[in-house]
Amino acid sequence: MSEFINSLTTAEIFFLIIGFTGQGLFASRFIVQWIYSEKKGESTIPLVFWYLSILGGAGLLIYAISRKDPVIITGQLFGIFIYARNLILIYNKNKYEKN
Repeated sequence: MSEFINSLTTAEIFFLIIGFTGQGLFASRFIVQWIYSEKKGESTIPLVFWYLSILGGAGLLIYAISRKDPVIITGQLFGIFIYARNLILIYNKNKYEKN
């Protein structure tokens, strides 16, 4: 493993760190959702789930772009669009409920 890391350029290590951070954020959203649902006693998605999805997806997108991987790039772009749309729907609903 150390031989692999030693063979990487500084830029490759930078993007690897971004990729792992993005993956960590993306995976953590399920833990957050699970804990939130346990506290509520029902399956519920908290607002932070969508923010973790966007941040994690953005990290993975940056990593995918650095690797020139069209499959991951397409998947993350599509996902980020959906996560952002969910946030817009949530904020619009909250805005109309307050009025």
